[in-house]
Amino acid sequence: MLQHSLLTVEQAAQCLHGGKIIAYPTEAVFGLGCDPGNEAAVRQLLCLKGRPASVGLILIADQFEQFESYVEPVSEALHQRAGSSWPGPVSWLFPRANKVPDWLAGNHDTIALRLTAHPVCRALCAAFEGAIVSTSANPSSFEPARSAGQVEEYFGSLLGGIVAGALGKDGKPSEIRDLVSGAVIRSGK
Repeated sequence: MLQHSLLTVEQAAQCLHGGKIIAYPTEAVFGLGCDPGNEAAVRQLLCLKGRPASVGLILIADQFEQFESYVEPVSEALHQRAGSSWPGPVSWLFPRANKVPDWLAGNHDTIALRLTAHPVCRALCAAFEGAIVSTSANPSSFEPARSAGQVEEYFGSLLGGIVAGALGKDGKPSEIRDLVSGAVIRSGK
């Protein structure tokens, strides 16, 4: 039994605008998210996970325009490469814009982006009117949460809340590929 009531998408978007971290269902596991433009929220999320900023984070959105301020322009062929798997469970490493801070993209000249197909994630990005950070809801070295109850076990009241909804049908976290080379960096399902 959950200690707290689940958030609607609209309530979760308000939490994001307020600098809070939320958990929400994704394609395979529960994710943790925050406003990628809020350094304090991103650093708090990294602290909750026990994850170094140098690793970088994934951003999700429901339309590519929400990513435009985070990336350098790429060719139409490269856009089509990413678009061939979007919306869907593949994150692509795009060349990052110069203004993207290291606390978001890590020690990389790329930033990981996923145009999500999950209905709750899409609705959340639409309600927030922008891309959000998306990383698995678990402390480092623990299994990713697959239920709202497991999210509560891991993080308790440290979150702004958990968004109501069901997980997608994917068994594993998203695949990550390099946009320029097409190389698989992390295998997906």
